[in-house]
Amino acid sequence: MGLTLCCLLKDGGPKQHHKSRSAFCPFSVAPPIRLAVLLDTPPVAPGNPRSQWSPTYLSPNLKVCPSGGRVSRARVEQSSDAVRGAVGTATGLHIWEVLWEEQQRGSHALLGVSTHKCTLQASGYMALIGGDSCSWGWDLSTNQLWHDGRAGRRYPGGGAKGVLSVPDRVLVVVDADAGTLGYVVDHCYLGVAFQDLPKGAELFPAVSCVWGGAQICIRYLCGMTREYPPALEALSRLSARRALGGAGPRSRTLSFPSALQRLLLDSHSTNTAEEEQ
Repeated sequence: MGLTLCCLLKDGGPKQHHKSRSAFCPFSVAPPIRLAVLLDTPPVAPGNPRSQWSPTYLSPNLKVCPSGGRVSRARVEQSSDAVRGAVGTATGLHIWEVLWEEQQRGSHALLGVSTHKCTLQASGYMALIGGDSCSWGWDLSTNQLWHDGRAGRRYPGGGAKGVLSVPDRVLVVVDADAGTLGYVVDHCYLGVAFQDLPKGAELFPAVSCVWGGAQICIRYLCGMTREYPPALEALSRLSARRALGGAGPRSRTLSFPSALQRLLLDSHSTNTAEEEQ
């Protein structure tokens, strides 16, 4: 199959690269190969324990739904409220998807990670995730990075003029081995937002919000550990789809042998179904 694939793609294949109109596209950076493979990997099955907010470690103004995948904030004033994921990670590279409608964010909408010691509720409106030494957050409303109670640079970098409007869906990328945190927006990896996160400490996806009635959903997509390199099949699929200009419609692979069609289209079909939901 490898030899056949090389022959079919030696001339580069059809060059119909996807052109994103996202405002984040100019700030996209090439992801490391392990992350690129994960971003091309079908999500894990629903019901994974990592796809839940913690019903225990959250502000009293927040409530987690029975399935654990959605948290809602009560309509209270002058309070900043946070919740962390039910399951964290101390090793490996992991991706979570967070769905948070832009209209439900308000002045302080922080998305990031925390240790188990993070502050979960405070009076007034503030950046709670990133407000202490145990959490790191990206304010979706202002694009600023927060840690240890201090606002840092705007993210992404690259000289963005003004505040970029962050869409409802954001991917959180945690590399616990490297001690880094980054984000993916509109299929664009924006690079490392934070580094030097504590290695060996369990890190949890976390959010803090101030908007009454806000609903925030979480889903664990996939992950891998350094002990196991990416599978050859995953690397082959990634390389082939890059040569073809992305996943592409099924019609673009009709001339390929059936085994190659399955290799190229299986993860695309899964990801497309997830996006349509």
